[in-house]
Amino acid sequence: MLENIRIVLVNTSHTGNIGSAARALKTMGLSSLYLVGPLTPPDGKSSALAAGAGDVLANAIIVPTLAEAIADCSLVIGTSARTRTLSWPMLTPRETGIKINEEAQHHKVALVFGRESSGLNNDELRMCDFHTCIEANPEYSSLNLAAAVQTFCYEIRTDFLNRQRQHLPPNKVYDYPLAEDLARFFVHLESTLEKTSFIRKNHPGAVMEKLKRLVNRARPEALELNILRGILASIEKHHDNIQRRSKNKNEE
Repeated sequence: MLENIRIVLVNTSHTGNIGSAARALKTMGLSSLYLVGPLTPPDGKSSALAAGAGDVLANAIIVPTLAEAIADCSLVIGTSARTRTLSWPMLTPRETGIKINEEAQHHKVALVFGRESSGLNNDELRMCDFHTCIEANPEYSSLNLAAAVQTFCYEIRTDFLNRQRQHLPPNKVYDYPLAEDLARFFVHLESTLEKTSFIRKNHPGAVMEKLKRLVNRARPEALELNILRGILASIEKHHDNIQRRSKNKNEE
């Protein structure tokens, strides 16, 4: 189960935080670390702060985009320290640990952390199925990146151990689509809505954001998503036929 859980750090600026995060993973039994476009690749400072977790650091996978880091995951949870204009399904750290372990029994999952200075941007948060936040002291809520990683890794391990002690049976298997399949669906949906003039090209307004929130909240299975893609294809075909007939009539 734990092997299916990856921690993703986006645009990390301090290499020491990468090493400390690797240490946080290993102390809680996790080993999969992804680095999205770190401003500086892991270095000697990273190795020093990783301490005995040099293997986690050495095996960290560096990718250029968040989309690539989560492409094969069926569940993506993004951390956010601020109240955003985005109204996305929220989880507490404890709920996050439970949710991750439930899905990691059968699929790959990702927990995403943003930049030390500004966290994840809105586009990156939209790529997540859920958001989560550590409810720190409002008078001083500045939390080091590695400390935040440690907090969530602890919650993941706590739920993992509870499951072992209680001998809980595996959860029902749901065939959720991968993040890359969901991204393709949203591209298809937006192009279809543009073609039918439901939204304006390059000016979708809040419609696409609300539709993404709706779909993420519903969490359709892969087959259900394929049905929706089929419906979109049918609408496009019907629209193209109407346009073709109209063009032929005008040419006559």
